[in-house]
Amino acid sequence: MAKKRISDVLIEVLANAGIERIYGITGDSLNSVNDSLRRNGKIAFEHVRHEETAAFAAGAEAALTHKLTVCAGSSGPGNLHLINGLFDCHRNRVPVLAIASHIPQSEVGLNYFQETHPENLFKECSCFCELVSNPKQMPEILFRAMNAAVGNQDVAVIVLPGDVAVMETEIDELPVWHHPRLPHIVPQREDIEEMAAHLEKGERITLFCGAGCEGAHDEVVELAKRLQAPVVHAFRGKEWVEWDNPYDVGMTGLLGYTSGYRAIEHCDTLIMLGTDFPYRPFYPETAKVIQVDRDPSALGRRVPLTQGIIGTVKDTLKELLPLVGQRENTEFIDTIRKEYTKFRENLDSYAAAEPDGVAIHPQYFVNRLNKLASEDAIFTFDVGTPVIWTARHLKTNGKRRILGSYNHGSMANAMMHAIGAQNACPNRQVISLSGDGGFTMMMGEMLTLKQLNLPVKIFVFNNEELSFIAMEMKASGYLDYATDFVNPDFGKLAEAAGIKGVSIQNSSEVDEKIMEALNHNGPVIVNVRVDKQELAMPPKIAYQQAKGFSKYLINAILDGRGTELKEMAKTNWMKYKSLY
Repeated sequence: MAKKRISDVLIEVLANAGIERIYGITGDSLNSVNDSLRRNGKIAFEHVRHEETAAFAAGAEAALTHKLTVCAGSSGPGNLHLINGLFDCHRNRVPVLAIASHIPQSEVGLNYFQETHPENLFKECSCFCELVSNPKQMPEILFRAMNAAVGNQDVAVIVLPGDVAVMETEIDELPVWHHPRLPHIVPQREDIEEMAAHLEKGERITLFCGAGCEGAHDEVVELAKRLQAPVVHAFRGKEWVEWDNPYDVGMTGLLGYTSGYRAIEHCDTLIMLGTDFPYRPFYPETAKVIQVDRDPSALGRRVPLTQGIIGTVKDTLKELLPLVGQRENTEFIDTIRKEYTKFRENLDSYAAAEPDGVAIHPQYFVNRLNKLASEDAIFTFDVGTPVIWTARHLKTNGKRRILGSYNHGSMANAMMHAIGAQNACPNRQVISLSGDGGFTMMMGEMLTLKQLNLPVKIFVFNNEELSFIAMEMKASGYLDYATDFVNPDFGKLAEAAGIKGVSIQNSSEVDEKIMEALNHNGPVIVNVRVDKQELAMPPKIAYQQAKGFSKYLINAILDGRGTELKEMAKTNWMKYKSLY
């Protein structure tokens, strides 16, 4: 039998499995793995500036390709830097393998340099985490990790000490890993019949759709047609059910529409399809609730259920549709659609240009970007106000993708996601909608774009403020504090780094400069000067929010912020008075 180094086994298995790249930063405990990569030559090492980026980029690539992707970090701080990105992958349910190298086995427990216990650290953000302590564990433990990541659509972690990585194992011929296919999960016939019986009794039925509706667009629309039911989507359901859907009435939740909120508030039967929407105040109080999800642990997690069904949405609806007849009464859907149309028209009308010298409304900018970007563009968006404008002003069409830190809610994700997205789809536009807070948090990664020659377009909303946090503070009655930035013009900063920079100061130049950026063959950083006082009101104004905002107004006057309040009123009052 031939002897192979453990790191060589690792890389050969991954290369034979079709892995094209590993995101990470090299380091002492990872050096053997990197040397194996160099000698193997089939997998690129995507050298980023921060291991957190490695995990986010791998997660974005996995989300777009549905294939296993890989990231790596060295011992101690390298592993710790991976964790935030892996939490995002874990909560977005994407298949990612993390290689966490470790200090020498002989030094574990002796307070060695950079010592941590990664087999414990990663357990909360993974479905599989195992330490390789003996050469004979490979490649079988690697196969287990890869199968777990793909089968569970989750993170799997291999902890590999540096001294074990250089050990040899006797192996004649490496077995080949075969990418497992996800199963069709079809509910029991009794469950389908019970669901049909509940629908038969419902008079005002609403469909509430999430990420689990991927690939089930036609079945969702057909069910809505037969039931004359409005279709409300959670943010992660937007790209799967919003387009070509005459029954779509928008989102609910803090980012949503009044129509989406009312469709759920006034229904007597709510059908949750592949969504685990976490905000309890937006669920109905008395309606029957039926939930379909492939994850049994999600059933009833947010609201008491009339019926919980284990199944994938597409397979469940295929079984259900033959049992559902066509309804003629359209009163409920007609009422909600009128509210949706009014809300949508108002939103679009307020995405308006301002005279030169006045900061750009972010809605206007995103509305124009939506119209000018390609039909199959991939958008990433930062947590903060870019989430709001993406949710409300970017239109999906069945070809576009939108990627965000949906459930983990991490700042700075947009540019990091964009790196993985552009690698996964080199011939598509990849557009990052970055907040100034998120962009500056991981600003070094713009150098990664240049180094890897990735033509990502980064649009930075420069309002010199953590505006979403400031908004939250105001809604709770606090004066916004420690939310301001002193920012440069990020377009000029990019030029100093050898990257094309563009600056947009006025509404009149938005179209021209968006196209200048999109047409450039390389990465671009675009500084967009947007209005600092723009508010985004939720569809349901709770008493506590109204009370909190009133308290903020009083405190602001007492603190001498009259000019700020005047600017806020000028920007928002007439807009939201008519909108709501």
